[in-house]
Amino acid sequence: MLLCDSLRHDKAQLEKDLETKEIALKEAKENIQDLVTKYDNLKLAKMISYGETDVKGAQQRLSKLVREVDKCIALINE
Repeated sequence: MLLCDSLRHDKAQLEKDLETKEIALKEAKENIQDLVTKYDNLKLAKMISYGETDVKGAQQRLSKLVREVDKCIALINE
């Protein structure tokens, strides 16, 4: 009986730890998404500042950045 009670206590503690980790993971994912958005905005602002002469190059760089961010998000979701 004592072993059973000990195992129940351990299980409850592990479930509590798991819930805490899941909350932390969710917060980290939200933080990453916010940072990615800010990074994209900063890169876009930098590209816009290049001027009209380099629009095609800026579009290519923006497309490349979007692909990189998509790859990062895919890695995070794994």
